[in-house]
Amino acid sequence: QVQLVESGGGLVQAGGSLRLSCAASGSIAAINAMGWYRQAPGKQRELVASFTRDDNTNYADSLKGRFTITRDNVKKLVFLQMNSLKPEDTAVYYCKASDGMFDYWGQGTQVTVSS
Repeated sequence: QVQLVESGGGLVQAGGSLRLSCAASGSIAAINAMGWYRQAPGKQRELVASFTRDDNTNYADSLKGRFTITRDNVKKLVFLQMNSLKPEDTAVYYCKASDGMFDYWGQGTQVTVSS
């Protein structure tokens, strides 16, 4: 089992920045992919950015250049630096980890961007 805890969300004005953190615990040695997703009210959960099993990064096309994902792969920490935030970035941001058999999700952290 893997547990994920996100932190760093909050309220920010448009144009501001936030840095989200996700810490994995439990059976972390088997984790081979981690990333961030988000879900806005009334919308489906969508990929924000992730590290894949082959160590590549994936970004939602619309977020490239504003969001950056980084990690500490030994400690199974993953971070999301979000710059130039827009009101449409308002959502609950979820951390996801995969071990090749199961996907694990955190409880989410709310990001609210005011105009």
